[in-house]
Amino acid sequence: MDRKSQSFQPLAIVMTVLAALLRLAPHPPNFSPIGSVALFGGARLKGWQAYVVPLLALAITDPIRSRMEGGYPAYSSGTIIVYASFLISVFLGRTFLRNSNSPLRIATVVFAGSLQFFLITNFFVWFGAHMYPQTLSGLAACYLAALPFYGRTLLGDLFFSAVLFGAYALVSRRLESTQTVSA
Repeated sequence: MDRKSQSFQPLAIVMTVLAALLRLAPHPPNFSPIGSVALFGGARLKGWQAYVVPLLALAITDPIRSRMEGGYPAYSSGTIIVYASFLISVFLGRTFLRNSNSPLRIATVVFAGSLQFFLITNFFVWFGAHMYPQTLSGLAACYLAALPFYGRTLLGDLFFSAVLFGAYALVSRRLESTQTVSA
């Protein structure tokens, strides 16, 4: 990570935390910033912070959302799968977006992050929840039933990633130009 990027670490941390807190605001089902938080954190936070800050944000907001929405436990047997998928998105951000501001590249990685989340979490719904027959047609039925959720997840991830990466680029450029003028 170059010196310029390190000087904007506090900005990246604040933006990651604020975006994660948006999970607590009313929103349509599956249209939340959490996938974007993982990608952005992976792309813009350094070292261990890239994994820990977004994961802590998820772990802290889950019980709050559970209390707010009621009717479901904050953590379940599927939590580890959701969090692991979330960490894969952090890895995707670190690997493919670390040195990029390209909207096309960001959108492509957002699509990949949303898709892996959809495939992994719904595979484990099929495998572990016993809501569907343990056959290929049962797996297909599980994925088919989850498609509406995937659409909202993808739209949320695209929207919040555009906001996060766009705002970060704008604010860091302004800060950089301010630092250059004052130097």
